[in-house]
Amino acid sequence: MKIDGRTLSHDASETIRLMAVRRVREGEAPSEVIKSFGLSRTTIYKWLSASDARGEAGLKSRTHPGPEPKLSVAQMRKIREWICGKDPRQHGFDFGLWTRKVVAELIERRFGISLGLTAVGRALAKLEITPQQPLRRAYERDPAAIKHWKEATYPLLKIRAKRAGAQIFFLDEAGVRSDSTLGRTWAPKGQTPEVRTSGQRQQVNAISAVNDLGAFWFEVYTGKLNAEAFVDFLKRFMRYRRRPVFLVVDGHPSHKAKLVAKYVAATEGQLELHFLPPYAPDLNPDEFVWSHLRQHGTSKTPLRQNESLRRRVEHDLARIRSQPRLVRSFFHAPSVAYTAD
Repeated sequence: MKIDGRTLSHDASETIRLMAVRRVREGEAPSEVIKSFGLSRTTIYKWLSASDARGEAGLKSRTHPGPEPKLSVAQMRKIREWICGKDPRQHGFDFGLWTRKVVAELIERRFGISLGLTAVGRALAKLEITPQQPLRRAYERDPAAIKHWKEATYPLLKIRAKRAGAQIFFLDEAGVRSDSTLGRTWAPKGQTPEVRTSGQRQQVNAISAVNDLGAFWFEVYTGKLNAEAFVDFLKRFMRYRRRPVFLVVDGHPSHKAKLVAKYVAATEGQLELHFLPPYAPDLNPDEFVWSHLRQHGTSKTPLRQNESLRRRVEHDLARIRSQPRLVRSFFHAPSVAYTAD
């Protein structure tokens, strides 16, 4: 029975070539050897010629080099320069996120080379550029103020806290919805899966505070945060605390209200409020509480029928409170590494 050698794997073809030539060298007739493998009679003579010219190396499998790459090494380096640290708007595009289509258009504009999306994806992979979820950064951010907070304001705050025997806490608030975006799941291509959840839309708010020793305080509430509500939260937060607290907060209007300042003054040094630079939520370790809640809360385990979102959020936050190691890990993220300096 004849065999089409093209259907054999590279390893199998190489093994057959080596065995066939070895058998011929040991005295067998070439025609009989090739017949035993079911291959074309003329094939064995090509193998023998290759063996005469280069020995066994002439019989080894060789990887096909493939087509000549369209982009040179220098052009690949240039593409990396375009992308790293910049966004498409700096190259004349209206869209602020890099996509394979945008990269392909830029390559065609600058180099006159047309590439398909798959080829662009392979090129980006070679450059170790991967698709990632971007972080939002407000135009109003003040880099100088952020640098001053990290290098001067916060280090001095830590020194003062140590001298006063005070604890530093970071506080933040967030809203939680029962219909928050679900996480990803695997399913057959083209068959979008369904996840059964409660059709009742619920929303609650939560406030929490963390410190780098793993302490965690929280409350869940409904309604808007205003000065009166914030004072009530501060009173409950400070209840039973024997050491002074330096509380780091953002610039929410309720945090800076006169009513709040009056309460803080009434604590006679037991509580101080310190304000983060504007539009810099990434400097607050407490933000990672909400990130953890989004990743492990209702997005992963949707509410059951008639389940209360408030009780669910209270349960999820209580679990965080029971894990001081997890709370301490929120202070290890790169954006808040300054707290450990």
